[in-house]
Amino acid sequence: MSAAFAECYDPTGATHGIPTYPWRLAPDGLATRRQLRARGLRPGGQPITAQVMRRSHRRKDEVQVAYLYRIDRALPVRPMTPGRAAALAAAMLARRTCPTCRQDAGYCIPASLGECVTCAYPEEQRAA
Repeated sequence: MSAAFAECYDPTGATHGIPTYPWRLAPDGLATRRQLRARGLRPGGQPITAQVMRRSHRRKDEVQVAYLYRIDRALPVRPMTPGRAAALAAAMLARRTCPTCRQDAGYCIPASLGECVTCAYPEEQRAA
């Protein structure tokens, strides 16, 4: 058994506080939030049941963790109501609107720029 596997395998929860499994070796009946969402489910307020861990590919001294929830206790995703759809559309419009020129840029304004590309780099736009 490798050291990485031994570090991530704790089915009793003695080391990490909750049952911990290596990546892709979680028992049946448990799923991450994304896996639940793919099935049309949500955790529904249930506590975290277990976690899966693996070493990070980017930094060897870090670990990546994904929390697991019981599938049988998950609830269906709430349906999209007209009010929620309108709120989501308004939020996306606000993300696309440039605060400088007040135009809809057609894409989400990068937080690093704080404004549309045309307003952020006006000299390059004039040259083109």
